[in-house]
Amino acid sequence: MDMTKQNAKRALTLTTVLTLFVAGFEIFIAYTNYKPGMNFFDLASYVTANRYVYYLILILANMIMLPGAVLLFKESGLSLKDEIFEKKTLGKDILIGVIALALTGIPSILSTFIYGCQTDMAYKAGKPTIGLTIMGILALGLVSGIVKEIFFRGMAKVFCGSVMGEMTALLLFNVMFAMLDWYNFGLSFVIGSIWIWAYKKSGHLIAPMIAHGGINIISLIYWIMVTG
Repeated sequence: MDMTKQNAKRALTLTTVLTLFVAGFEIFIAYTNYKPGMNFFDLASYVTANRYVYYLILILANMIMLPGAVLLFKESGLSLKDEIFEKKTLGKDILIGVIALALTGIPSILSTFIYGCQTDMAYKAGKPTIGLTIMGILALGLVSGIVKEIFFRGMAKVFCGSVMGEMTALLLFNVMFAMLDWYNFGLSFVIGSIWIWAYKKSGHLIAPMIAHGGINIISLIYWIMVTG
């Protein structure tokens, strides 16, 4: 096996392990809260019932897998920093990220459909504490917004694009991205497609990172507002 295919296999394996671990945890948590009479939308709402544990798992899973991604870039003679941003295009890339963030808000409205399908048996989140809010910013805004983009966009394009075709690789990894967030019923695939556009348009990961981390923080702010 030549080095290009070997690196693609490593990238695919790392991202698959991350996906299966987090998705498996989410399924376990949801089904431990199952009660007769629940529909699937109710069940999915319990994935984040214990947000402290959920955020902790997200942080640990991503940070444990991140060194493998960093090592793959290093051993391949590639600069992860340059894949994230370059000074000469930083302004343009940030603008593309902000545009992608605005576009992400449109399909995010579809989440209201999910809530409309829930019954009284669905989990109802209370107002977050200061500690939970800080942990949410760390887990969703920083770790998910940065590390997930390295795996689900960066690893796809850099290591698998030359083997299976860039768009095919990006879409395949986007399917895994949606699997990891299965409880939003495909919304992550739609949103991830916008972030693919941002990545291809800018050529750097900073654009989808801004959109990803930004929409997560906005969602966190919205949660605080509606439960306040």
